[in-house]
Amino acid sequence: MAKSKSVFFCQQCGYESAKWMGQCPACREWNTFTEEPVLISAAGSKARAAGAAKASPKAISEISGDDVIRISTGIGELDRVLGGGFVPGSLILVGGDPGIGKSTLLLQVCRNLSSENKNVLYISGEESLTQIRLRAERIGEFTDSLKLLCETDLGVIEECITASKPSCVIIDSIQTMSSADISSSPGSVSQVRESTNILLRIAKTLGITIFIVGHVTKEGTVAGPRVLEHMVDTVLYFEGDRHASYRILRGVKNRFGSTNEIGVFEMSGSGLSEVENASAYMLDGRPEGASGSVVVCSMEGTRPILLEIQALITRTSFGMPRRQATGADYNRVNLLMAVLERRTGLKLADCDAYVNLTGGIRISEPALDLGMAMAIASGFKNRPVDPHTVVFGEVGLSGEVRSVTQVEARVKEAARLGFETCIIPSGNASKLKEIKDIKLIGVSSLEDCIQLIG
Repeated sequence: MAKSKSVFFCQQCGYESAKWMGQCPACREWNTFTEEPVLISAAGSKARAAGAAKASPKAISEISGDDVIRISTGIGELDRVLGGGFVPGSLILVGGDPGIGKSTLLLQVCRNLSSENKNVLYISGEESLTQIRLRAERIGEFTDSLKLLCETDLGVIEECITASKPSCVIIDSIQTMSSADISSSPGSVSQVRESTNILLRIAKTLGITIFIVGHVTKEGTVAGPRVLEHMVDTVLYFEGDRHASYRILRGVKNRFGSTNEIGVFEMSGSGLSEVENASAYMLDGRPEGASGSVVVCSMEGTRPILLEIQALITRTSFGMPRRQATGADYNRVNLLMAVLERRTGLKLADCDAYVNLTGGIRISEPALDLGMAMAIASGFKNRPVDPHTVVFGEVGLSGEVRSVTQVEARVKEAARLGFETCIIPSGNASKLKEIKDIKLIGVSSLEDCIQLIG
């Protein structure tokens, strides 16, 4: 017979303790412990012993090394982030802010898969069948291969999946699911962990791909225990301003592909549409001849993306200068301003600085350092940088410009969009072959680069 007791869980990382603690010893966060009841089954040890008797290890040579089979979602940008499509039997977590487009994207995946006569099951714990149908009519036409279910009990959901055996399942969302074996409320640490564990077992034993929708906290992480992201095979984050049309899908974990890829989408009245030329989309509306504006090139996985960095530098009206960064690392902006003042003589200590990466994208790649420093210097001197110039390179504390990776792909992307000059680290310029229709300028120090502004 099962016995019940209460334990304390850390809401941040899922650490379990028999008593309440002010600080979690695992993640070092304060005031994150909550008390939740759990059930202890007396037959659990016997079941584990029986399972251990049946399990037997295999030699690595006995395991097939064939290529992993991938199934296309019908959306090129999503396939790129997943590494070429999803793998049967994988568990994929999709997180993002409310209203960002998570359910719309997965419903479009359902439409594409059902049009290929693949059985798809969409399970919602937040919307009624009528609400899903109204959203589906806005997206397009669907076939009868898509089945809808409104249910939050995982016991019923498991029976339905086992009986229908679909090729893909959508769970919207994991915070609304609950297991009868756990007495705590849906969305709690123990319920989210147990629900994910059940779905993981279903995906691996039946070879069914399961997409899980997860809500995020105000810090931008998936709500629930941190162990949730460790249990799944792939973690995708949907980013962007919900009031703007652009959306960015970023892979932060992928056991079957790269974790640096991003997909760019545009929200329209008929759903999400792919943005294939992301560089042109990000540079749309860029002013020419304005000081503090510099075009840089960032590598997101295998894709080079051109972005505009804007910097506004003004004399402060207060005793403490104000610094603000949007899309860029705030501490990196302060570091570059200190290097500029120390190595190039620019008096920035009493200036307010506002740095912005246009397009709403957030990037922390070191290759943006040189472009960010040039934008700050251009804004301070009030002298524009040539609008047909692309800048990238890493800046060190001594003011040196260090080499970056995948230079040829970056330069070719700049040439493809009609840029005429590319300022790059001298270490890369000496090794790079001449590329048609674009001039390469190698710089070894930050001072050499600032002199190009005039």
